[in-house]
Amino acid sequence: MNKISELFGSRVFNDAVMREKLPKDTYKALRSHIDKGTPLSLETANVIASAMKDWALEHGATHFTHWFQPMTGITAEKHDSFISPTEGGGIVMNFSGKELIKGEPDASSFPSGGIRATFEARGYTNWDPSSCAFIKENTLCIPTAFCSYGGEALDKKTPLLRSMEAIETQALRILKLLGNKSSQRVLTTVGPEQEYFLISKELYEKRKDLIYCGRTLLGAKPPKRQELEDHYFGAIKPKVNEFMEELDEELWKLGVLANTEHNEVAPAQHELAPIFSSSNVAADHNQLTMEMMKKIAGKHGLVCLLHEKPFAGINGSGKHINWSLATDTGENLLKPGKNPIQNIQFLLFLSAVIKAVDEHQDLLRISVASPSNDHRLGGNEAPPAIISIFLGDDLQEVLDAITEGKCEVPVRNRRMGIGVQILPDFKKDTTDRNRTSPFAFTGSRFEFRMPGSTTSVACPTYMINTIVADSLMEIADRLEASSDIKADAVSLVKDIYTQHKRIVFNGNNYSEEWVREAEKRGLLNLKSAVEAFPHFTDKKNLDLFEKHHIFNEIEVTARQEILYEEYCKLINIEALTMLDMIHKDILPSVSAYVKDLSDVVLSKQSISENIPCEMEKNLIHSLSSACDILYAKAAALDQCLLEVNALEKIRDAADYFCGKVLPAMNELRAIADELETITAAKYWPMPTYGSLLFT
Repeated sequence: MNKISELFGSRVFNDAVMREKLPKDTYKALRSHIDKGTPLSLETANVIASAMKDWALEHGATHFTHWFQPMTGITAEKHDSFISPTEGGGIVMNFSGKELIKGEPDASSFPSGGIRATFEARGYTNWDPSSCAFIKENTLCIPTAFCSYGGEALDKKTPLLRSMEAIETQALRILKLLGNKSSQRVLTTVGPEQEYFLISKELYEKRKDLIYCGRTLLGAKPPKRQELEDHYFGAIKPKVNEFMEELDEELWKLGVLANTEHNEVAPAQHELAPIFSSSNVAADHNQLTMEMMKKIAGKHGLVCLLHEKPFAGINGSGKHINWSLATDTGENLLKPGKNPIQNIQFLLFLSAVIKAVDEHQDLLRISVASPSNDHRLGGNEAPPAIISIFLGDDLQEVLDAITEGKCEVPVRNRRMGIGVQILPDFKKDTTDRNRTSPFAFTGSRFEFRMPGSTTSVACPTYMINTIVADSLMEIADRLEASSDIKADAVSLVKDIYTQHKRIVFNGNNYSEEWVREAEKRGLLNLKSAVEAFPHFTDKKNLDLFEKHHIFNEIEVTARQEILYEEYCKLINIEALTMLDMIHKDILPSVSAYVKDLSDVVLSKQSISENIPCEMEKNLIHSLSSACDILYAKAAALDQCLLEVNALEKIRDAADYFCGKVLPAMNELRAIADELETITAAKYWPMPTYGSLLFT
């Protein structure tokens, strides 16, 4: 590997490259467009496109693509070459400003939630200059937004960009009221921690459920799982280490700040975390990270599983989103400082978050709602479905003191010693990281721990941005009418905490006591995705999105419809896959085992009726009985699918899938897993959990 400093960003048309490749006036115009939103002329775009093309050709690129993020949750791209024909049968390499700014992919096969009419198949991609173009293999990838023929957002990026503008507008109002005249920009920053599994490619290819669904639909518990907690932060296996090294190298080339990697709790589970970047860039980089994980794993004889719950009975995978606010002068607005009770700027922004999370629990839950994440949430491995905020004792003490009219709190000893002379004392963090909390303050940021591993960073982030922007707007409105901003700011902090402290909980979110306490506090407990989806179009949420120009009503309704459709389609695929495995693999294999056992009994009895056969007979009886039950349960599941397919309304279908199909699948699985435990290994038709997790 080359020196990291030389390798990093070598495939990115970043600011340093733009400074070098663009004329000064062009570079200045582009920076003004990115930083201040000033118009970008087609003439300037032509110069940028030409320089971008020349740079890409120097690095071996032959094609370009508008790289976008439709509502599928993954990225999309259509490749066009740079070549243009000339007279005499030759070619030249061209790339215009028009091609840079706008693309026209067919939008007909992307999820649209009813926005796209059949006769309006065309969609548009629009260059996002705030996220740098990059080269992937032989293609120049240009990050873009994606909209319908009528201009409605059909992607994950557009609402994220809108939300970034909304929260910046309101945050700057607050800063100016507090006397901060130097900050011209406020960015939301994100650092997503990506969890994933790595398993043998050879074994993966023998499991239909992993191939079609990304998770195991069947599988008995192995003798060992994660009880010994020996995998967490353990020594990384050589093959996995080789994968991680190549992954780092490829991500660094693309400018992704891949930083921390380690073994996670479950066997075969791992994590990669980047250094913070602006939320738009972080969302793009996380999509690249997931793509590269899958691609590079295959080169090492592995498969990367990004499903939230690939294996029952062990921890699933999440994507913890570390979110904060920073100014263009490098100031973190959520940093408490040495004396938080006197830091009114911090307290106002903290209060805005508390208010936002309490008032919009439903939107945060929706942002992580999916059938796959339902398997993970609340499973003593991830936060429960009840939204709450962990602040830690210190910050809660500060807010309690303010509500009591105090202006100081006792000074705490923050030095810690382990009791061994050779080990130096160190400073204790002012907060703990409560692993059970959905939304925890962790020093200078909030960690949203509910998103699943496949979740696009964009959706939870634009939800957080939007709801916090709304709180900041109300705070700014009140302070702008104030004659004593400092006194009224303190009063605001007190009022907000008093009204919204029900959302603050520093204890064990896994306990039954908390469930009962949360109900007393009036907090939402939307246990499944289908319980959360209807709230997307609540009037308060429609008003919120329209107020901050994130979505219009059509765009919200479309997204809700897409969520319902995806839910139904995913569970339908899982149910059909399960039935296929039962009928074509498990029942024939177990029947073959029963036949061989029967042949053994007949063979023994042909020699002598006195030879014991009780073991074989009992096993034949157990296997045969279980197969009969399995066959009946499969028929019941098949009937459920017939009934759900007869339903006309997608919401009714989603409710049926949740309430009837999933329970039927669970019953079917229980019998199949029992069969696995009593079927000889050579007859079982697919790799077991023990093989998948420990090979």
